[in-house]
Amino acid sequence: MIDRSPETRESGFENPTARLLAQEGYVVVRDILSTREVDRIAAELEPHFAATPRCVGDFHGWKTTRMGAVLAKSTTSRILPLHDAIWPAVEEVLKPACDCVQINLVQATRVHPGERAQVPHRDDEMWPWPKQQGAPWMINVMWAIDDFSEENGATRLWPRSHLQELDRQVAPQGAIVAEMPRGSACVFIGSLTHGAGANTSVGDRTGIIVSYCLGWLKTYENQYLTYPPAIARDFDPELQRLVGYQMHRPNLGSWNGQDPSVLLGEHDAHPAFKDALPPAIAAELRSYYASA
Repeated sequence: MIDRSPETRESGFENPTARLLAQEGYVVVRDILSTREVDRIAAELEPHFAATPRCVGDFHGWKTTRMGAVLAKSTTSRILPLHDAIWPAVEEVLKPACDCVQINLVQATRVHPGERAQVPHRDDEMWPWPKQQGAPWMINVMWAIDDFSEENGATRLWPRSHLQELDRQVAPQGAIVAEMPRGSACVFIGSLTHGAGANTSVGDRTGIIVSYCLGWLKTYENQYLTYPPAIARDFDPELQRLVGYQMHRPNLGSWNGQDPSVLLGEHDAHPAFKDALPPAIAAELRSYYASA
């Protein structure tokens, strides 16, 4: 079930989740993981949470625990990035601005009791360059591993703020709280103002952030170090590509002039460089040489 935001307008996207993302900046998609799937993810991550110290810093939080390399720590979590309730909308929104979409990060977060509300921010601030409105660079998905409530620090979102300039002093009463049962997901544009809420409850609130961005951007989490070939070989081919084992045409992210996916199998140590060009550019080059 999708929570539809008010005053929905038509957009150029066919996918209903993509349309709502463009219009409101966020969508809550409820109950898309089974109880068994959520339980398995939680169990696989629990030893890692127990071993990980709390964050240090005003942004990451002093009473919050965060972990990267989630896809290596929880094999069940590998169902999240390409989930059919989420991925088609992500690809439809981001793909027009790039040759291929990539994972920006996969991060598990646990907000502990007593944590204050996070400062309102936009995640695409990590790329310090003006963004053209209507052409997003990033989409984030917060997956609920616990029930998300206002009391335990559910994400606060300012609807339609992705269509406005960033205001760090945005009015709290303008936010909605992404309350949702475990197994649900909150999807939002990277330029939407948001922040984790204060945890005034007596329990932890655990979620997993899957963040996607345009394939030509530098990612928050270095995917090749996080998922080196020895780990990525166990991923499904589509997930291998999503974490970066593919070239972004023209010729970005190569290894020895090859698509980096060759590192996942037998490969030549001294290969010939090969063009990786978008069809339009390849056609321009052929036309140029044909008329020379």
